[in-house]
Amino acid sequence: MLLADYIITKPTIHTERLIIRPMNAHDVTALKDWMPDSSIYTYWGKGPSKSEKNPELLFEKSEKPTKTFHLGIEEISSKKVIGDLYVYLIENDRMASVAIRISADCHGKGYGTEALKAITKFCFENTQLQRLWTEVDIRNIPSQKMLEKCGYTKEGHIRQGKMVNTWCDYYIYGILASDYLQ
Repeated sequence: MLLADYIITKPTIHTERLIIRPMNAHDVTALKDWMPDSSIYTYWGKGPSKSEKNPELLFEKSEKPTKTFHLGIEEISSKKVIGDLYVYLIENDRMASVAIRISADCHGKGYGTEALKAITKFCFENTQLQRLWTEVDIRNIPSQKMLEKCGYTKEGHIRQGKMVNTWCDYYIYGILASDYLQ
């Protein structure tokens, strides 16, 4: 399949403990539990936006067709969305950036690793993407460990660069389809 096949209908991915899927208005209650929490934005590059503080705003407008994915991470046992992930900044259907965040209550349980492995696998096995990359604040050690567990390689160190809206030192991590498919 191609990224173009997901412009309207986004994928749903099942793992042992998670369902990675498009979010909907039924998720607002769960999103209100964690999305406005400023602690999860410490290394995100910006604070919570208006729609992150008020998740019901995320569903007021219909989604425009795009190759970009913004998916919820649902914990199967609780049936609640406990995080979200993005595949975005897609260049020539060959390269994309990924980002993930998990509710502070769910940190340290391996959910981020499980979700990132699943979306990485999906991208390389179901789209023509050949490279995934991300930026991570050098102070965010747990995210660095998660990326490395998922096969991402530290490729560079940006000193005092702009990561979203924050000036900081950050690392660039990446993984190639050829690395993953070995």
